[in-house]
Amino acid sequence: MKVLLIGNYQPDAIQSMDLFSVMLENHLTQLGHQVRVIRPTPYLGSLHLFPNVFKKWFGYIDKLIIFPLNWRSVISWADVVHICDHGNAIYARYLQNIPHVVTCHDLLAIRSGLREFPEYKTGWTGKILQQTIVKGLNQAQKVACVSEQTRSDLTRLSTLDEKAVTLVPVGLNYPYTPMAALEAKQRLKALGISQDCRFILHVGANHWYKNRLGVLAIFYQLMLKLNQSEWYLVMAGKPMTDEMHKFIQSHNLGQKVIELVEIEHENLRALYSSATALLFPSLHEGFGWPIIEAQACGCPVFTSNRPPMNDVGGEAAVYIDPNNHEDTVEKIVSSLSKLEMLKSKGFINSQRFTAQNMVSQYIELYQLAIEEKSKIKITN
Repeated sequence: MKVLLIGNYQPDAIQSMDLFSVMLENHLTQLGHQVRVIRPTPYLGSLHLFPNVFKKWFGYIDKLIIFPLNWRSVISWADVVHICDHGNAIYARYLQNIPHVVTCHDLLAIRSGLREFPEYKTGWTGKILQQTIVKGLNQAQKVACVSEQTRSDLTRLSTLDEKAVTLVPVGLNYPYTPMAALEAKQRLKALGISQDCRFILHVGANHWYKNRLGVLAIFYQLMLKLNQSEWYLVMAGKPMTDEMHKFIQSHNLGQKVIELVEIEHENLRALYSSATALLFPSLHEGFGWPIIEAQACGCPVFTSNRPPMNDVGGEAAVYIDPNNHEDTVEKIVSSLSKLEMLKSKGFINSQRFTAQNMVSQYIELYQLAIEEKSKIKITN
């Protein structure tokens, strides 16, 4: 099968979406399929002749105007086209005669544009963009949603027939497994984490729904509860915001919070393998990759009792109310004695989300999309 993957505009630096397209490319290739990856070229977006405020608009020209004009020859090569990020669903309008699939990772930005989240307001340009994305999704032949929550949101907010929407959970984007203690300690030392340091881990970016200020607040309450100085919080992912740094300073946590920015997979595996637990109190998610990454490395997980987190974590996580910090601390403390049990359950649960299972489901979806378009051509 010839599979064309449409990836993301690289200046947007959406790491999770880049990981997803690489996963598909690698596993499809290993199974003997021919795979090509195309993405918008940053012609105007890479220019340094104008202030940064214009880069976003030049990026839109690169993505929405120039890119569709340049892909005709490679589109004709493909048996099926896969738009890897629903944020690029606008391209579905150009694929009406070609078998194609769109992966929908979440509807959070779209829901925000519809004012479903009082915590966050979307600007007028953002609302227009999200409306355009919804129109693109409505024109898609097949849409694969990464979680039941995302599928529910899509069927509610789109005009797609339910038969066009399916559930394909994402798999692990890297072979996360427990790391040997000696290697993990060496890697942690290189990261500036002392030997035998007991720490809570958080992995994430700074989107409002990631609730990273909540992570800090929960950790502060945990320190008050335990009254022990050997505990630390490791914040891995994007650089912390000024607001987060102010919280740390005002609560005297400067010596207790360790910030690790953009770390590579093996160092992250060392963190998961060494942490006391992962704290992942997101308000909303499309899926929640860190949950299964942690579980695959033997790291117990404390996450929000909301979908999709409580679907992804299964029976192997401890669920908390992300807005009730004191109750969360009580649950963490009361669960410290059963961490080994959580580790065992986590290993089993993470096996539900393999890249192999995910890709197998996509291959079936590709074949279905191809068959449907073939029937339409025969009829016409």
